[in-house]
Amino acid sequence: MLTLARGRDFLDRCLTEEQSADDFGFDPELTDELLLAPFRPLYEKYFRVDVEGMENVPNDGGALVVANHSGTLPLDALMLQVALRDHHPAHRALRLLAADLVFDLPVLRVLARKAGHTVACMDNALRLLERGELVGVMPEGYKGLGKPFTERYRLRRFGRGGFASVALRTGRPIVPCSIVGAEEIYPVVTDARPLARRLGLPYFPVTPTFPLLGPLGAIPLPTKWTIRFGEPVPTGHYSREALDDPMFVHKISDEVRDTIQDTLNEMVRERGSVFR
Repeated sequence: MLTLARGRDFLDRCLTEEQSADDFGFDPELTDELLLAPFRPLYEKYFRVDVEGMENVPNDGGALVVANHSGTLPLDALMLQVALRDHHPAHRALRLLAADLVFDLPVLRVLARKAGHTVACMDNALRLLERGELVGVMPEGYKGLGKPFTERYRLRRFGRGGFASVALRTGRPIVPCSIVGAEEIYPVVTDARPLARRLGLPYFPVTPTFPLLGPLGAIPLPTKWTIRFGEPVPTGHYSREALDDPMFVHKISDEVRDTIQDTLNEMVRERGSVFR
């Protein structure tokens, strides 16, 4: 349990650059003891997350975890971070590549950096992979996060395949990751786009409970989650010509996307109730 003085020290570090492990601002101790703490009960008791294929995530060295994205709020990214930190044999820290919006908000951007997150761009991804970090990316972005309930578990486009280019250039493996359960925590009926534009948001979800019930409507449904890591896709054996070929990069990106989609289809078929 944190003492009062230690708790004060942690809160001070939330807003300063002290104790950063690298130039991105990552603070492993603060992340383990404070930032991930409120999400562990969600992981263990509320969403009751099962993890499969953890042996496919390397114990050390750089690797790129590529996952589907859904759920209106990015709880899937945080559950993925908890899974790897608490349940991987090497207790790996996942360095998530996050959207620009996260770093536009004064307090959130500091906390995100402390938790090991960084702006999603090729330069940051390259630097982290070359250092031997485990990097997480959800290429669907906002289009996946804000998709309507009727289109659940149908992957959006994976952008321009930038993640594949990063993996190929560093020779690091790609680990496909499929997450089932997050699609149902906030069943999006429609997207109030005019309101979203006025608020400067990528979308404004309308669910059966939000905004009708106000803050209570923001409580996620207690769905049962499964996270499955697939077999790593090696990238270190390709020629330089292949790395510079946009069509080849798109081919790798599409293959990873197809793997995740096929796995999602299989997982949805296999599961029983959404809630158990």
